[in-house]
Amino acid sequence: MVVEQLIGNLVQGLVLGAIYGMATMGLSLIFGVLKVVNVGHGAFIMVGAFIALWMFNALGVVPIFAIPVALVVGLGLGFLFYYSAIRKLLEGPELASLLATFSMGVLLEEVAKLIFGSEFRGYNWAVGKLDLGVTVLPMTKLYACLGSIVVAVLLYIWFNKTRAGSAMRSVVEDSAGARVCGVNVGGVYALSFALGIGLTVVSGVLLTMFIPVGINPYMGGGYTLKAFVIAVLGGLASPYGAFFGGVVFGLLENGSYTLFALIPGVEPFALTRFFSFVMLLVILLMRPTGLLRAK
Repeated sequence: MVVEQLIGNLVQGLVLGAIYGMATMGLSLIFGVLKVVNVGHGAFIMVGAFIALWMFNALGVVPIFAIPVALVVGLGLGFLFYYSAIRKLLEGPELASLLATFSMGVLLEEVAKLIFGSEFRGYNWAVGKLDLGVTVLPMTKLYACLGSIVVAVLLYIWFNKTRAGSAMRSVVEDSAGARVCGVNVGGVYALSFALGIGLTVVSGVLLTMFIPVGINPYMGGGYTLKAFVIAVLGGLASPYGAFFGGVVFGLLENGSYTLFALIPGVEPFALTRFFSFVMLLVILLMRPTGLLRAK
């Protein structure tokens, strides 16, 4: 019984980990290209969650069709914040860009509170379930996992098969050399920041497909913490490493919950969080550069 429950939780963790990885790719992309740490990361996830919620409840549009809308909104926010603040701070102290992204997050949270209120919200998109024997997986979670994988594959193709992707990789390798070769480094920075924010907003839609409740303006704090740990685990400047780091984190989080639930008198969820971060610390001590090097 315990083994079956453990396997079932690992399956759930694998699905959730893919979404965690997708939610961290934007953070790693921005740091990899611009060397900017986006501490307002969770607020952009919140924006995606509210887009899915609003389109489902107000317009009757299923969350999977909210993904392109979230991408457009995220790209728009990314370009807006880049040209209004980030561009002017790239040559300044690192603390300046850190405070700027923190301010962006606070601004988004307060705007969302003004529009939607501070109460917790959710939606119910029932499209059936998939019985795997060891666990029952709602199709919404499966769609979210598949969506995360599709986005990650498309990003890989874009990076390696397009001129814009090649330009971005050249800037990561040597921005001065890329500028000499005719690459518009400023444009690459803007596109990288906007794409990173766009991916983050899209991940908010996917997260609600896995956990469609608890949507509120301040929901992003926990996801920001997880995203930083996952990004460091996978290699902070590697979007692909972030994806695989998310899968590892999801497996650790869900798998350990089953084991801690067997211990009487303890809160398994609290111990799960503790165990996940301890394991990540151990992995980083053995491999400080993360699972994958920056690319």
